[in-house]
Amino acid sequence: MTIPRRTLLTTALAAGAVTALPGPAAAEEAEPEPKPLQPYASYWFPDSFPEGREPDPGATWRSLKAWRAADDPDLPFNTSTVPLDPRRRFTPTPTNPTARPDQARLSALVSFGPTARNPSQGSPTADYYALTHWAYLEELVFWGGSSGEGIVLAPNAPVVDAAHRHGVRVLGNVFLPPVAYGGSLQWTRDLVQRDALGRFPLAAKLIEVARTYGFDGWFLNGETDAAGDRQLAADLVEFVRSLRRAAPDLSITWYDAFNTEGHVGWQGALNDLNAPYFRHSRSLFVDFRWTPAKLAESAAYARRMGRSPYELMAGVDVEANGWNTREDWDAIVPATRDHVTGIGLYRPEWTLHSLPAATRTPTQFHARDDQFWTGERTDPTAPSGPGNWRPAAQYLADRSTVTTLPFATTFNTGHGEGWYEDGRRTGDSGWNQLGLQDVLPSRRWEVRTRGARPQVGFAFDAAWRGGSSVLVSGDLAAASPAELDLYRTRFQSRRAEVVLTYRQEEGSAAVEATFTDASGTVHVLPLHPQRTTNGWTTSRARLPRTDVHALGVRLSGSGGPVVWRLGALAVYEHPAAPPQPPAQVRITGRRLTGPGVAELRLRWRPVPGARHYEVHQLLVDGTRRFLGGTASAAYYLPAVRRGADGTSRTTLEVRAVSALHASSRPSPVTLSW
Repeated sequence: MTIPRRTLLTTALAAGAVTALPGPAAAEEAEPEPKPLQPYASYWFPDSFPEGREPDPGATWRSLKAWRAADDPDLPFNTSTVPLDPRRRFTPTPTNPTARPDQARLSALVSFGPTARNPSQGSPTADYYALTHWAYLEELVFWGGSSGEGIVLAPNAPVVDAAHRHGVRVLGNVFLPPVAYGGSLQWTRDLVQRDALGRFPLAAKLIEVARTYGFDGWFLNGETDAAGDRQLAADLVEFVRSLRRAAPDLSITWYDAFNTEGHVGWQGALNDLNAPYFRHSRSLFVDFRWTPAKLAESAAYARRMGRSPYELMAGVDVEANGWNTREDWDAIVPATRDHVTGIGLYRPEWTLHSLPAATRTPTQFHARDDQFWTGERTDPTAPSGPGNWRPAAQYLADRSTVTTLPFATTFNTGHGEGWYEDGRRTGDSGWNQLGLQDVLPSRRWEVRTRGARPQVGFAFDAAWRGGSSVLVSGDLAAASPAELDLYRTRFQSRRAEVVLTYRQEEGSAAVEATFTDASGTVHVLPLHPQRTTNGWTTSRARLPRTDVHALGVRLSGSGGPVVWRLGALAVYEHPAAPPQPPAQVRITGRRLTGPGVAELRLRWRPVPGARHYEVHQLLVDGTRRFLGGTASAAYYLPAVRRGADGTSRTTLEVRAVSALHASSRPSPVTLSW
């Protein structure tokens, strides 16, 4: 290593070995450029770094073994705040006869962005894979990793927050890549290294990271061949066993690649070569090389181990072809007999990336995504297609987390082309932040009518609050009302109030609320309009004392086309007071990025009962501009712009928002230019 001359001089002077020569005073060194403040999702190598190469552009190599939470400046921006409560999730009676409530489950491997430079809290674009069909998922894997960036990935907080609201586990990813893709067997050895007491320090780090960041476990994908090193294979079995034993609350999924013979040999099955890893894991992702016979044998093998065959996830690769993927569905989820195994979907974000990047819109994406999950007609009561595709709604019963009151939704999908408050646009730029996503309707879209079925979908050109709303359009006759089933629920009403906010845009339709009782009977509730704000009507109805198993709306037209938009739904026994405003709001990082533009880091104290927080800029005319939101008590702002009047001070406001979407008083903080 070449030692810099400055280091040599400093060392020599300290030792008294050099006499300083007279001469002009040294010029004062320039202040170093401030580092960018953007926080990114975390990624690491287990311990050692790649040899003979530089990091990929934008990547920073980090060692998981050396990671300490106290030294991680990005941790407040990467920590999930929504806990997973699986007790709240239930399976209602399926909406079609082919959906099974207690058999196959579905896991999805999704890449939400690159390994390096994946923003911690969303970004200023609506062009994002905003996953919303959580009702069919058991588990989500935060997919990624590469030899030039890092191979251990922690999911970013917005993904975890959205998944947890819908009762879905989220796993980080450990990817030991093939040598052909830059992999090194040393990283496997690093992972299974032991300390002086025989413990696995990297297993302890994986547990610490999952618990600190607030996600639910790890997907272990070993694809670096060990050239028949059976001892290393045995060490890896012990590593998984240690991980599971030390943290039984965390979920471990093993990918069918590395086996007990010390080789990467994709089995496409559960057998003697991978069963020891599965024994200490919650589930096994069965490689795509499966056959009908192999899956049947795997199911029998799992039962002999005392395990459920639905803990085996048969891989279905949809990254390239989406619903055009040719698959032997009857080998996994036959329609006329018990399911054989579960399903592991690889890269369902095809629904976004198969659209032209330059012109695609959120509306187009969600229409396509609805077809992927509930069929060509987006009707979960009769799901099929497109083509030979078998959508999840055809074989899986949906699940719901709406079990307690209060409950509220503004149908916010977690991204948008603008931001709206009380029906008025307060943010003009695109955005994505899944941590702001509401609990969304699970059956999209179940409509009961004797007439023509209207079109239903998410729309982004107007909203009551957030970035999206539900748009219903079609011919509606008074004799054939359309009942839109929104939420399957399990709560008891003690005369709870239902509040709907909606807007009539074309034609006319009578609007009523509906609920379903425990017997399955649908009841209609007359609505009583309370107020109109910016063209939106807010109406109320009173539920009786009863068990409520579903909520929806009924629209009755008078003939002709109708366009109607639903912006919000809330149910509560008593209106709750707004939360307290955030305390100790402060700017913890500031960097000028251009004339009159700065990026900032904000922190504040968490507010009990806050669902999320919203940040605005106070404008000179007294109005405010939405800058962003987060479920965390820390937020990064990429571009705060100085006022057009050249003011020397800009006021930002942070508000806490409750479960009923009531905002606190603002807590201001001042940016001095």
